[in-house]
Amino acid sequence: MTQLVVRKLLVDLATPIPARWNGGDAFRSAFFSALSMSFPVGEQYFMDSVRAGLKALPEPARQRLELEVKAFVGQEATHRRIHALFNGHLQALGFDNTLEIRAAKRIQANAHRDVRMHVAATAATEHITAMFADWMFKHPEALAGCEPRLQTLWLWHAAEESEHCSTAFDVYTALGGSLEWRIRLLRYITTVFALDIARQTVRNLWHDGSLFHWSTWRSAAQLLFAKDGMVRGNTAQWRAYMAPDFHPRQQDTTPSQRWLQDHGDRYTVVGQAA
Repeated sequence: MTQLVVRKLLVDLATPIPARWNGGDAFRSAFFSALSMSFPVGEQYFMDSVRAGLKALPEPARQRLELEVKAFVGQEATHRRIHALFNGHLQALGFDNTLEIRAAKRIQANAHRDVRMHVAATAATEHITAMFADWMFKHPEALAGCEPRLQTLWLWHAAEESEHCSTAFDVYTALGGSLEWRIRLLRYITTVFALDIARQTVRNLWHDGSLFHWSTWRSAAQLLFAKDGMVRGNTAQWRAYMAPDFHPRQQDTTPSQRWLQDHGDRYTVVGQAA
């Protein structure tokens, strides 16, 4: 069982943010804002899926994973609340969150499917977010020039994504989920997630007035598609998920653990999987 900690983030999210809050960079701001726009509806889905998966487990496995799932839900609920506040500032700036509407409709359309499908989709998404989290700690330039309070928000979220990267995967495994469907759901989630974020990023850039600026797409190429960019730099980790003997704990979570240890003054602990 993974030891998870539920934390209350000690940052000011009452003060408004600028449209180009990420170091004045139009693309980085639009892209990370699109990610934030996906979080509240996504994290509610993750909580619902993993709780339903836990409920479907036989008693020995349920008892083994119960405390971890409870802490996982606590972390995700905090992420949902914090990003809802962040997104409220984006809405006040006129950014329209169409991603959330599409995602909610898609979730509802698939609500009837086997619980293992939903847990597999959650595990796949958690793998992607854990990859991105690890990448962010290695690439501080992704948040260069960002206000300290917003850097704290994103790095705290990244650290907890890395911390709970195995919870949904372990529930899926305990449910008897197959490798075939684990791979299928990773491919599906990757495609849908990429399209959702791309569409919302473009909408954000259109609203910002920077969609057709050369500097915008130069920043995009550097952030995402440089040799060690967020996309190209994570290809090997993405493929690793398909290996029969893969487990999320094979990934190095040292940077996130170190950040949490070094920044204990930026949060308080409110719960723990004992």
